[in-house]
Amino acid sequence: MALTDEQIEMMKEDLSAELIELLMKDWHYSQIEALEVLYNSDTFDRLQDKRTGWYYQSAGYVYSFLQQELTMGDYRQ
Repeated sequence: MALTDEQIEMMKEDLSAELIELLMKDWHYSQIEALEVLYNSDTFDRLQDKRTGWYYQSAGYVYSFLQQELTMGDYRQ
């Protein structure tokens, strides 16, 4: 059974909320700062791209790319 677009969007939203919580906890960002960091990241762009399948991954997996991006400037390094 394939996921509907609505289900995929809900998964992306839930994952984004978890990523924001992790940013607040680990980087001591306010909620607004965490939102800005996530929404302006390449990692978020990739999460929004259905073709990557990142919406189906764990928050820890996607967060590892975000951490890499924040510390190294690029999640691909």
